[in-house]
Amino acid sequence: MDIVVKGRKTEVPERFRKHVAEKLKLDKIQKLDAKVISLDVEVSKEHNPRQADRSDRVEITVHSRGPVIRAEAAAGDPYAALDLATGKLEARLRKQHDKRFTRRGNGRLSAADVADVVPGVAELDANGHLPAEEVTESVPTTRIGSLEVQGEGPLVVREKVHTAAPMALDQALYEMELVGHDFYLFVDAETKQPSVVYRRHAYDYGVIHLETDPLAGSDAGGAGGALGG
Repeated sequence: MDIVVKGRKTEVPERFRKHVAEKLKLDKIQKLDAKVISLDVEVSKEHNPRQADRSDRVEITVHSRGPVIRAEAAAGDPYAALDLATGKLEARLRKQHDKRFTRRGNGRLSAADVADVVPGVAELDANGHLPAEEVTESVPTTRIGSLEVQGEGPLVVREKVHTAAPMALDQALYEMELVGHDFYLFVDAETKQPSVVYRRHAYDYGVIHLETDPLAGSDAGGAGGALGG
């Protein structure tokens, strides 16, 4: 099994790479999931001085013949962030391992059971909305893909493309918990619509289906919607 350590807009010292290899105990990970193929460890640096206590972020992604499992954490230095992310990763691997042997029926989980998969999930605000990420400082003019940000515009764009087969709602909830996010984008197997499941209050979840309005004009203003509510 390979461990790939890379930096996003930051250099990764050789000392830290060796620490990653020592911290991520491969025999323990393979014991929890024998199908693991590789681990990606991405280190990023937040240069905003107002976020000094969360300036270093570590994201660990486990690739296997099963679902992708991801854990991330931020702290004042990369070593502390790695410790936190490793703890989350081991907890999720252990939960998946236990579910594999205790799951009954056709292997699908109900919405009530999904919340037990990952402890310590992010909390929502009083209105049930997902917490907004703090805006980082930007250069006067920044071009990201087809978008151009002028001045101090509070716009952060990170583009990803994923390939996935259509799935049922309960499977999407299960996948969301495995990657440790508060939302999960998928194609509904029943309606064939692009859809999003997201976490609301306590054990409650929401789902948004997207369909094309044939009467809509070319004006994109007002498109989309907010999660929550």
